[in-house]
Amino acid sequence: MSFTRFAERLSVRLWPLAVANIVANIGIVVTGAAVRLTGSGLGCPTWPRCTDDSYVTHPSMGIHGAIEFGNRMLTYVLLVIAVLCFVAALGSRDRRAVKYSLVVALGIPLQAVIGGITVLTDLNPWIVSLHFLASMAMIMVCLALLDHLRSPTRPEAPASARWLALAILVNGWIVLYLGTVVTGAGPHAGDAEAKRNGLDPAFLSQIHAASVYVLVALTVTLLVVALRMGDRWLTVVAAALLALELFQGVVGWTQYLLDLNELLVALHMLGASLLAAGFARVWLATRAHVAGEQPTGHLLAWASGTKPSDPDRIDATF
Repeated sequence: MSFTRFAERLSVRLWPLAVANIVANIGIVVTGAAVRLTGSGLGCPTWPRCTDDSYVTHPSMGIHGAIEFGNRMLTYVLLVIAVLCFVAALGSRDRRAVKYSLVVALGIPLQAVIGGITVLTDLNPWIVSLHFLASMAMIMVCLALLDHLRSPTRPEAPASARWLALAILVNGWIVLYLGTVVTGAGPHAGDAEAKRNGLDPAFLSQIHAASVYVLVALTVTLLVVALRMGDRWLTVVAAALLALELFQGVVGWTQYLLDLNELLVALHMLGASLLAAGFARVWLATRAHVAGEQPTGHLLAWASGTKPSDPDRIDATF
């Protein structure tokens, strides 16, 4: 079978592959948190090899070596999914889908290099911060692909809504960055010998919380504007983002009061990943969009106030 024919046949799976893309990229953030929270960040003390003599872990390296090596192997799972998604996009002849899926496919090896640098610098907290923020950017691109494939046709929102959505996106990045700085000052370094950034974690937590308050205020304002405009799609995505922000805030304060319980920290990392997707979704909801040929499932149809375009398809739930 020729590559062109293979790509065309795979194109019918573009949507599930795009969903798998974002799920995998969020998933590896959570597994990366597990590496850090178990003190396994230097379980493989070098990169790209696991040791100076081997690319794989050894039983003598214990559980930390197994955890770190296992997380490295997940990169290949992400890469396979991303490449298949890119090939499916090529087969669909959808230029924007090709662009987004290509960015993800190229971003994964770049992320692996950044991850390698974190190991080579003994988990320097500023490099770890860059590693996390790059993952957030990847998740946003994955969400942009989903939005392109399946979201309702809409005109450009009025300037007030566009500026509010942009403010949420910018402030969201500030919140995510400050979260990494707080983490860099805290106890969960990924290894007992890893250095911290030397800043006061209690003070930084207050600054981080203040940025979250601003974020919530902006989201509430956008929700009110969307309701007054009668824009159902923007109302739904803004309300979903607000609910996620409140949940993330509860988790954040609870983990702070419980001295950074490991499970709550991992849940907070998952929430941060979902927030990154939410920031992108809200900003895109204010941009003009013409729905493509992908079927609109029941959930998206409800959110946009339309009917499912192909309710009999197995994958038409969303």
